[in-house]
Amino acid sequence: MRALSTAATGMAAQQMNVEVISNNIANMNTIGYKRQRAEFQDLLYQNVERMGSQSSDAGTIVPTGIQIGSGVKPNAVYRITEQGSMTQTGNQYDLAINGRGYFQVQLPSGETAYTRAGNFAPSDTGQIVTADGYTVLPQITIPTNATAVAISKSGLVQVTIPGQTAPQTVGQIQLANFFNEAGLDAQGGNLFLASSASGAATVGQPGAIGYGSLQQGYTEASNVDSVTEITALISAQRAYEMNSKVVNSADQMLQTTSQLKQ
Repeated sequence: MRALSTAATGMAAQQMNVEVISNNIANMNTIGYKRQRAEFQDLLYQNVERMGSQSSDAGTIVPTGIQIGSGVKPNAVYRITEQGSMTQTGNQYDLAINGRGYFQVQLPSGETAYTRAGNFAPSDTGQIVTADGYTVLPQITIPTNATAVAISKSGLVQVTIPGQTAPQTVGQIQLANFFNEAGLDAQGGNLFLASSASGAATVGQPGAIGYGSLQQGYTEASNVDSVTEITALISAQRAYEMNSKVVNSADQMLQTTSQLKQ
């Protein structure tokens, strides 16, 4: 019976849907996390009677025909890159991006990764690094005798040095943009790599056209909405249950058929 395999594809699809939702809920408090959404598409159809075919010698045409679907399959898990809320931290090295763009991070392999998580700190040599110790690009070193660090909305990093009246500029933070942000390759640890789907990074100054501005002393919270995710979880659970009911119904029909007497 075709209904058994069709319902099985529905159960598998909803299982993956629940896995995506559970990952969103698990990352509700992850800095810079962008929620994901599972997307599906129908499978191939069996043409029992093809529409548009002739139904008689007089040339009459079948208007609709008979097509029976074979179920559903996952099509994509789309990353929704809408802005998360700003959370004040009081840490002078923390940065949040208000708008488009990603911080650039140098991995130990030499590759450049990208992140929205701006919970930074100085290393033992004064370089600004991520929570995992990866260097933020372009490299910026804070002098050991600096008493305060100021980062403007345009990414200009200035420090206050004892004995100097004017602040000293030590670097300029730049952001990377992508034509298709959803095509970035997630690596875990709040990091992404460029891919053929995302396109190459376009680097620019914060606050320029097409780039977000920086907010010092803040981090960007996850854009996961708990009410939306719980509602989606309930819908996925009910859809899974309905598909399981189809399996039970098909099994009962087959059982009735097997009990028919010759």
